[in-house]
Amino acid sequence: MSELPKAYEPQEVERKWYSTWLENQCFHADESSDKEGYSIVIPPPNVTGILHLGHVLNNTIQDILARRARQQGKEVLWLPGTDHAGIATQTKVEKQLRDEEGKTRRDLGRDEFLNRVWDWKEKHGGIIIKQLKRLGCSCDWERERFTMDDDYSAQVAEVFTKLFNEGLIYRGKRIVNWCPVSLTALSDEEVIMKPQKSKLYFMKYELVDAPGEFLEISTTRPETLMGDTAVAVNPKDERFTKYIGRRVRRPFPEAEIEIVADDHVDIEFGTGALKITPAHDKADFEIGERHHLEIIDVLHPDGTVNCPDCPELDGLDRFKARKVAAQMLDDKGLLIRVEEYENNVGFSERADVVIEPRISMQWFLKYPAVKETDDAVADGSIVYRPARWAKTHANWMENIQDWCISRQLWWGHQIPVWYRKEKVTQLQAAESLDVADMQAGDIYVGTEPPTNPEAWVRDEDVMDTWFSSWLWPFATMNGQEQKKFYPTADLVTGPDIIFFWVARMIMAGYHFAGGLPFKNVFFTSIIRDLKGRKMSKSLGNSPDPIDLMDQYGADGLRFGLMRTAPIGTDVRFDESQVAEGRNFANKLYNACRFRQMSGVATVVNEKLSEVNGIRPYHRDIAVKLDALAVSVEKSYADYRFNDVAQQLYDFLWGEFCDKFLEAVKGDLRDTASPEARETTLAVFDSVMSRFLQLLHPFMPHITEELSARMGYLASGGYVMEKMYPSTTLTTSDDGETNAEAIYAAAGKMRNLKAEYNVATRKDVKFLVIKASDWLLAETDVLGLLAGGDIEVLDIYDAPKGTPAAVTDVGEIYMPLDGLIDMQAEKSRLDKEIAKVAQEVKKCEAKLGNSAFVDKAPTELVDREKSRLDEWAQKHSQLQEMRSSLG
Repeated sequence: MSELPKAYEPQEVERKWYSTWLENQCFHADESSDKEGYSIVIPPPNVTGILHLGHVLNNTIQDILARRARQQGKEVLWLPGTDHAGIATQTKVEKQLRDEEGKTRRDLGRDEFLNRVWDWKEKHGGIIIKQLKRLGCSCDWERERFTMDDDYSAQVAEVFTKLFNEGLIYRGKRIVNWCPVSLTALSDEEVIMKPQKSKLYFMKYELVDAPGEFLEISTTRPETLMGDTAVAVNPKDERFTKYIGRRVRRPFPEAEIEIVADDHVDIEFGTGALKITPAHDKADFEIGERHHLEIIDVLHPDGTVNCPDCPELDGLDRFKARKVAAQMLDDKGLLIRVEEYENNVGFSERADVVIEPRISMQWFLKYPAVKETDDAVADGSIVYRPARWAKTHANWMENIQDWCISRQLWWGHQIPVWYRKEKVTQLQAAESLDVADMQAGDIYVGTEPPTNPEAWVRDEDVMDTWFSSWLWPFATMNGQEQKKFYPTADLVTGPDIIFFWVARMIMAGYHFAGGLPFKNVFFTSIIRDLKGRKMSKSLGNSPDPIDLMDQYGADGLRFGLMRTAPIGTDVRFDESQVAEGRNFANKLYNACRFRQMSGVATVVNEKLSEVNGIRPYHRDIAVKLDALAVSVEKSYADYRFNDVAQQLYDFLWGEFCDKFLEAVKGDLRDTASPEARETTLAVFDSVMSRFLQLLHPFMPHITEELSARMGYLASGGYVMEKMYPSTTLTTSDDGETNAEAIYAAAGKMRNLKAEYNVATRKDVKFLVIKASDWLLAETDVLGLLAGGDIEVLDIYDAPKGTPAAVTDVGEIYMPLDGLIDMQAEKSRLDKEIAKVAQEVKKCEAKLGNSAFVDKAPTELVDREKSRLDEWAQKHSQLQEMRSSLG
């Protein structure tokens, strides 16, 4: 046993133990081990990211799973790494270039720009890894991976090549989601739909064959009418039957366009006639393909107008051009009216700007292993927790569309496609490219460049970042590691990336690695502030986890957050929860320090029967510890981590400290017998050593510190590696315990003292009649817990008004003679009754006011009803007490 300092200093202890674990390779996974394998891969954070509370929650859960698996005797691989985050990282470096040098990436050229990105990565890329270590994450850091590592990049290129050869990857001209800030295509999953207050413009186009006659149409985007190549109506709409096949005049730049019939047109929307701009709307593009319409692109990649034939609009920002175009229509007498209109508009997830549907040549993937992925979740081969996310997964799988995998960036995995130099212009402008073009010798696709690279030109685009991370569970492991640790056991992630990552990883696992990549997926809660808002820097409601760890310790942050994170429910974060985590650590520390001050180390017993002189309180706490271990195991099986944390909290605070330690304090006084002291210390150590093991996954640093300093690791090693005992402390032969009856009776006795304002008095005398046979042997503890002297009588003729309580140990009375001033107590109660009666009257008056009941929010009315019940109950109790005094 090593003496504990007076106060617990979490920062010092956490630094010490994390360094010790690293130095002794406690997190290292041995792929050649005979132990059962357990693995989990970290959802790779952005390489330039910093820790936020969502990371804390996610990685604490992963650490709990990994540390618990080690305690179960498994060989554990928790594989860490970071993602290159194509758009986010490139955007940061480009901003730095603009701000510091006034240059763009094209001023530098691709190679030099990428060198700058690598420099940025080396300078800023390790921050979040250091922060995860500060949190106590037990990752195998020797195996840290990065999605742009050479071996990982080679696998990405190999997967692209294989999918291309299988005919699943192709290049085609499609309408894509275009980010005018990042200047790249986005997948549908990278677009966030937001409700917007827009405007619906009603205008008219003149019929070419009937001057002076007009067709009314409606649109939300007059700024793109220069790209209109038709007007569409529904063939079932009788209002427009006579117009089908005729032509109208587009106002600017002036042109004649056809009126076509298409079932896609919503008869109820606007006027029922829509202008068709195939280059700038997905539905319009599909209508254009069906009717072989011309495609006219009237926007630059940055969202400014590209129409030299219309100088009033050319070069304007799209939203400015919308207003100008509406005014031009009005000036020509063609704008009928403008109405307010609410619709959902797509925003770039990264840049948070309105995306632009844009005709573009991109690389697409037809998803592989769709049925296997669908079946794996549907039949429970892969379990989603909470289960409701399986339905979300299924809905997406039903409506799955080809994945746009190319991005117009430089930072990332460059598309491994080369074009013949003499045909590069022709090939890049081609409507489509696929495996047939490679077979014809016009393009080359491979993991290595062509043998004569001077004859080829490589595609400039890179792959979507998610195209590399969907390989993460197996591409991060070598063959021997996969044999031992693949498939992984658990995946912990957020529900917002079910489509981006989770479903795609399942597809990749089945298609490339022979089966499912993980068995369980636990979706974490979203952390919100007390007002229910998502955490964000702009709102100023997102505390820095490092600041919280500086103030409360990593263990305090972990435990405080886990206690309030129920499965499937958003977390309302309150810093006081973290303070409670720190207070819990202090409570544990002080209990162990109290034990150290009470005697020398004892042997940690595996069975309670090995300890002599056992009393009910010893047996009771041992039974409750065994029950805790069983209950915790069940909660783990259901992935109810907050339940585990709450059970650990309740045991230490309520059962161990508030009951057991208070009950056995007499055994640790100087007047106690050596035998009683030895028994209590032995039980303390036997229970506490096991409790520290149960608590370790949640609070690893303090449990390691206390296990070492309390002498619970006499055989060496670390508590993080110590398997929890397979046998219980108690058996059915240990007999029943009467401790709960004592604790309950003591509670009622303390309540009697509190009711008569003598809670702090130690000279209170309690009389017990009709006592249980065993009570005489326990009156010392009952008196200690109640704060008074206990006398057991055969009979007692209690004077009128004597406070009493019926308990499982007998009828208990608290004589008031000499304890209180009866007249003063009567006066005090009379005043208190009058005060409470006023509160009752106020509540009744408020609830009797129909204006309040009918108009106030329901929760306010319910709160007032609860207040009335509380005051009425207190009034009744006080009257009863007053009546008993005569």
